[in-house]
Amino acid sequence: MAAIIKAFKGVSPRIHETAFIADGAVVIGDVEIGPESSVWYGCVIRGDVNRIRIGARTNIQDGSIIHCNHDPKGDYRETGGGMPTLIGDGITIGHMALLHACTLEDGSFVGMRAVVMDQAVVQEGAMLAAGALLTPRKVVESGTLWAGSPARHARALTEAERGFLPYSAANYAKLAAAHKQAS
Repeated sequence: MAAIIKAFKGVSPRIHETAFIADGAVVIGDVEIGPESSVWYGCVIRGDVNRIRIGARTNIQDGSIIHCNHDPKGDYRETGGGMPTLIGDGITIGHMALLHACTLEDGSFVGMRAVVMDQAVVQEGAMLAAGALLTPRKVVESGTLWAGSPARHARALTEAERGFLPYSAANYAKLAAAHKQAS
Protein backbone atom coordinates (compact mmCIF):
# COMPACT_ATOMS: atom_id res chain seq x y z
CA MET A 1 0.00 0.00 0.00
CA ALA A 2 1.49 3.32 -1.06
CA ALA A 3 1.56 6.34 1.21
CA ILE A 4 -1.58 8.46 1.16
CA ILE A 5 -0.83 12.16 0.64
CA LYS A 6 -4.13 14.00 0.60
CA ALA A 7 -5.35 17.60 0.39
CA PHE A 8 -8.03 18.82 2.77
CA LYS A 9 -10.15 21.94 2.15
CA GLY A 10 -7.84 22.94 -0.67
CA VAL A 11 -4.63 22.67 1.37
CA SER A 12 -2.13 20.01 0.30
CA PRO A 13 0.80 18.68 2.31
CA ARG A 14 4.17 20.18 1.36
CA ILE A 15 6.84 17.51 1.54
CA HIS A 16 10.48 18.22 0.71
CA GLU A 17 11.78 16.10 -2.16
CA THR A 18 14.44 14.53 0.08
CA ALA A 19 11.96 13.45 2.76
CA PHE A 20 10.97 9.79 2.99
CA ILE A 21 7.29 8.89 3.41
CA ALA A 22 6.92 5.12 3.88
CA ASP A 23 4.24 2.97 2.33
CA GLY A 24 1.14 2.93 4.50
CA ALA A 25 1.76 6.37 6.02
CA VAL A 26 -1.03 8.96 5.76
CA VAL A 27 -0.34 12.70 5.50
CA ILE A 28 -3.37 15.00 5.22
CA GLY A 29 -3.91 18.75 4.85
CA ASP A 30 -1.81 21.58 6.20
CA VAL A 31 1.36 19.61 6.86
CA GLU A 32 4.90 20.65 6.00
CA ILE A 33 7.75 18.13 6.16
CA GLY A 34 11.34 19.34 5.84
CA PRO A 35 14.45 17.98 4.13
CA GLU A 36 15.75 14.52 5.05
CA SER A 37 12.89 13.91 7.46
CA SER A 38 11.15 10.55 7.57
CA VAL A 39 7.63 9.35 8.24
CA TRP A 40 7.66 5.60 8.74
CA TYR A 41 5.18 2.78 8.14
CA GLY A 42 1.70 3.20 9.55
CA CYS A 43 2.03 6.82 10.73
CA VAL A 44 -0.86 9.28 10.49
CA ILE A 45 -0.18 13.03 10.30
CA ARG A 46 -3.48 14.89 10.07
CA GLY A 47 -3.40 18.64 9.52
CA ASP A 48 -7.12 19.05 8.96
CA VAL A 49 -8.05 21.54 11.70
CA ASN A 50 -4.74 23.37 12.12
CA ARG A 51 -1.18 23.28 10.82
CA ILE A 52 1.56 20.75 11.48
CA ARG A 53 5.16 21.72 10.81
CA ILE A 54 8.00 19.20 10.83
CA GLY A 55 11.57 20.41 10.36
CA ALA A 56 14.65 18.84 8.78
CA ARG A 57 16.18 15.46 9.67
CA THR A 58 13.33 14.55 12.01
CA ASN A 59 12.13 10.96 12.15
CA ILE A 60 8.61 9.92 13.01
CA GLN A 61 8.75 6.20 13.63
CA ASP A 62 6.26 3.46 12.79
CA GLY A 63 2.70 3.78 14.03
CA SER A 64 2.96 7.32 15.40
CA ILE A 65 0.02 9.72 15.23
CA ILE A 66 0.29 13.50 15.00
CA HIS A 67 -2.70 15.85 15.15
CA CYS A 68 -3.48 19.44 16.16
CA ASN A 69 -6.40 21.33 17.74
CA HIS A 70 -9.07 23.45 16.08
CA ASP A 71 -10.13 27.00 16.85
CA PRO A 72 -13.76 27.01 18.09
CA LYS A 73 -14.12 30.56 16.68
CA GLY A 74 -13.63 29.36 13.11
CA ASP A 75 -11.07 28.40 10.50
CA TYR A 76 -7.56 28.77 11.97
CA ARG A 77 -6.35 30.21 8.66
CA GLU A 78 -8.71 33.15 9.20
CA THR A 79 -8.62 33.50 12.99
CA GLY A 80 -5.00 32.51 13.71
CA GLY A 81 -6.34 30.51 16.65
CA GLY A 82 -6.39 26.91 17.71
CA MET A 83 -3.27 24.92 18.47
CA PRO A 84 -0.82 23.77 15.82
CA THR A 85 1.73 21.01 16.26
CA LEU A 86 5.25 22.30 15.77
CA ILE A 87 8.14 19.86 15.45
CA GLY A 88 11.65 21.18 14.92
CA ASP A 89 14.84 19.84 13.36
CA GLY A 90 16.84 16.75 14.27
CA ILE A 91 14.18 15.13 16.43
CA THR A 92 13.54 11.44 17.08
CA ILE A 93 9.94 10.43 17.72
CA GLY A 94 9.77 6.78 18.80
CA HIS A 95 7.42 4.08 17.54
CA MET A 96 3.72 4.57 18.30
CA ALA A 97 4.08 8.01 19.88
CA LEU A 98 1.00 10.26 20.03
CA LEU A 99 1.52 14.01 19.62
CA HIS A 100 -1.38 16.45 19.88
CA ALA A 101 -1.18 20.25 19.53
CA CYS A 102 2.27 20.40 21.12
CA THR A 103 5.78 21.71 20.43
CA LEU A 104 8.96 19.69 20.12
CA GLU A 105 12.05 21.88 19.92
CA ASP A 106 15.17 21.09 17.87
CA GLY A 107 17.17 18.08 18.97
CA SER A 108 14.60 16.72 21.39
CA PHE A 109 13.57 13.08 21.79
CA VAL A 110 10.17 11.46 22.41
CA GLY A 111 10.28 7.78 23.37
CA MET A 112 8.18 4.90 22.10
CA ARG A 113 4.48 5.00 23.05
CA ALA A 114 4.88 8.39 24.70
CA VAL A 115 1.99 10.86 24.61
CA VAL A 116 2.48 14.64 24.37
CA MET A 117 -0.72 16.61 24.93
CA ASP A 118 -2.00 20.09 24.06
CA GLN A 119 0.43 23.00 24.54
CA ALA A 120 3.07 20.79 26.16
CA VAL A 121 6.67 21.50 25.15
CA VAL A 122 9.72 19.27 24.93
CA GLN A 123 12.58 21.75 24.85
CA GLU A 124 15.77 21.56 22.81
CA GLY A 125 17.96 18.65 23.89
CA ALA A 126 15.35 17.20 26.27
CA MET A 127 14.11 13.62 26.43
CA LEU A 128 10.66 12.22 27.19
CA ALA A 129 10.90 8.54 28.17
CA ALA A 130 9.11 5.66 26.50
CA GLY A 131 5.52 5.30 27.72
CA ALA A 132 5.46 8.74 29.35
CA LEU A 133 2.31 10.88 29.42
CA LEU A 134 3.15 14.59 29.17
CA THR A 135 -0.03 16.38 30.22
CA PRO A 136 -1.21 19.74 28.82
CA ARG A 137 1.05 22.79 29.22
CA LYS A 138 3.91 20.87 30.90
CA VAL A 139 7.46 21.73 29.81
CA VAL A 140 10.32 19.23 29.66
CA GLU A 141 13.37 21.43 30.22
CA SER A 142 16.51 21.22 28.07
CA GLY A 143 18.98 18.61 29.28
CA THR A 144 16.47 16.68 31.36
CA LEU A 145 14.68 13.34 31.23
CA TRP A 146 11.02 13.14 32.15
CA ALA A 147 9.27 9.81 32.70
CA GLY A 148 6.06 8.30 34.06
CA SER A 149 2.34 8.80 33.73
CA PRO A 150 1.85 11.62 34.33
CA ALA A 151 5.41 12.51 33.31
CA ARG A 152 7.64 14.16 35.89
CA HIS A 153 11.24 15.29 36.01
CA ALA A 154 13.37 12.18 36.56
CA ARG A 155 16.94 13.49 36.29
CA ALA A 156 19.47 15.34 34.18
CA LEU A 157 20.57 13.62 30.98
CA THR A 158 23.95 11.94 31.05
CA GLU A 159 26.68 12.98 28.61
CA ALA A 160 26.08 9.72 26.70
CA GLU A 161 22.35 10.49 26.39
CA ARG A 162 23.08 14.04 25.24
CA GLY A 163 25.37 12.60 22.56
CA PHE A 164 22.76 10.06 21.51
CA LEU A 165 20.16 12.69 20.56
CA PRO A 166 21.95 14.06 17.45
CA TYR A 167 23.27 10.58 16.60
CA SER A 168 19.74 9.14 16.53
CA ALA A 169 18.44 11.84 14.18
CA ALA A 170 21.45 11.50 11.84
CA ASN A 171 21.22 7.70 11.82
CA TYR A 172 17.52 7.80 10.90
CA ALA A 173 18.23 10.33 8.12
CA LYS A 174 20.73 7.83 6.64
CA LEU A 175 18.30 4.94 7.04
CA ALA A 176 15.50 6.94 5.40
CA ALA A 177 17.74 7.80 2.44
CA ALA A 178 18.49 4.10 1.99
CA HIS A 179 14.77 3.21 2.12
CA LYS A 180 13.96 6.02 -0.33
CA GLN A 181 16.62 4.77 -2.76
CA ALA A 182 15.33 1.20 -2.48
CA SER A 183 11.73 2.28 -3.28
